[in-house]
Amino acid sequence: MSGLRIGITIGLHHEAETLWNNGIKQNAAFLAEALRHCPQVAGVVLVNTTQVPITPALPWDQTRYPTQTFDAAKDNVDVLIELGGQIDALQTAYLKHRGVRLVSYCCGFEYVHAMESVLFSKPTWGANLFVNQRYDDIWIIPQVENISRSYFEVLRRQSARVVPFVWSPIFLDARVANLPNAGEYQPREGAKRLSVMEPNINVVKFCLYPAFIAELAYRQRPDRIAILQVTNADGIARNSAEFIALMNQLDIVRDQKAVFLGRHETPAFLASNTDIVVSHQLENPLNYFYLEVCWQGYPLVHNAHLCAELGYYYKNNEVNEGARRLLEAIETHDAQASHYRQRQRAQIARYLPGNSQLVATYDALLSELMARPVR
Repeated sequence: MSGLRIGITIGLHHEAETLWNNGIKQNAAFLAEALRHCPQVAGVVLVNTTQVPITPALPWDQTRYPTQTFDAAKDNVDVLIELGGQIDALQTAYLKHRGVRLVSYCCGFEYVHAMESVLFSKPTWGANLFVNQRYDDIWIIPQVENISRSYFEVLRRQSARVVPFVWSPIFLDARVANLPNAGEYQPREGAKRLSVMEPNINVVKFCLYPAFIAELAYRQRPDRIAILQVTNADGIARNSAEFIALMNQLDIVRDQKAVFLGRHETPAFLASNTDIVVSHQLENPLNYFYLEVCWQGYPLVHNAHLCAELGYYYKNNEVNEGARRLLEAIETHDAQASHYRQRQRAQIARYLPGNSQLVATYDALLSELMARPVR
């Protein structure tokens, strides 16, 4: 077979691991879709770097996304993109001996994770940190660049470049296929159900400012808000005295119009529980959650500047502006719901794996990569 053979690493933790616990597995699949469109690519496989067996229980089509162990793939790739699973020094040396190019694809907020590990005694790598310094290139998605680029470059002794963000509705469509109205937003009369679905696992996406936005809107129009639902928050709502004290300052909480829930799968929770999503981020101005919400036509109140044209955008930490946009969504969204969904999907099209400009950029990156001597 002529053309480049590419492997993309994943790190399975369970043989039937869900695609909805984080975006890493989806990221690998979406990148594989995009690279398959490149004229010089003959094939793409997902390469598992853990000892978890590969079985039919995996939540993706292995015909579409062939999945192999590292040992099965190591002699049949020309490029290995390390994305969701790390290879070690011996595996790196083996690939380099074969002339394989090794790319680090950075889609996590590693600087934030490092800070938390050090400052808050959250063990991550301990004293046995392996930093691979034999990458032929470092590719960084746009939302990671600002905070983590220097972290990657200094430790890995290699310059990095920003590459296109890739997303596809393929997994979303499969998940909503059996939901009423395919899980798409449906106008509903009466007061609105607000949802905040931040992970609440670090400062990057935390529920406090979305709750403040809902509070400010509630103070102005309490009759227009039925409930505020904060997911991924049951633990802090029970165990954090500071969080409890803050929430008890809010009218929407005092009036028993707020609930703090556990983890929920985004597509199903939107379809059954939500009219409007309120969000806030620090250093995460583009992510799958925003695209899932907007693709399905739900109004999204957010401050993510890399996708400011989506949803109902407010700048930075301006919660008063966020409350204004929330009230705008409450009062006007239903009248233009169908057009809104079409407009969102047209804007999101630039992230799809088949987008011609996106594919051309990745094809050029591969050409440049293969023109370099192996490190």
